Amino acid sequence: MVDQPVWEQIGSSFVTHYYQMFDSDRSRLGAIYTDASCLTWEGQQFQGKNDIVKKLTSLPFTKIAHSITAQDHQPTPDFCIMSMIVGQLKADNDSVMGFHQTFILKNVNDSWVCTNDMFRLALHNFG
Repeated sequence: MVDQPVWEQIGSSFVTHYYQMFDSDRSRLGAIYTDASCLTWEGQQFQGKNDIVKKLTSLPFTKIAHSITAQDHQPTPDFCIMSMIVGQLKADNDSVMGFHQTFILKNVNDSWVCTNDMFRLALHNFG
């Protein structure tokens, strides 16, 4: 068996950590962002860990569970890691919905933080 490249290991570990924290206590997600981090959530822009956590904790559901279908990770030329996630989520009593999420991770003081985060539900409105 071939070892995974380091960016795959870091990206996969981050994804597991992120969704476990998101599903159990979104208020703790501030630890993975910085004051310069950016979030685009369904087209809305937020910058800084306080605004990002405020948005994530204000989402209108009590209970959520994510299921990851696929994840891809790449090293960037500036020594960051880009991660693309495809999966499904179930919030409260809503139907299961698909989603896409992309992260850029950066090593800051020997810790990996999320500098960029983009999220979209996989909804298609034709017509």
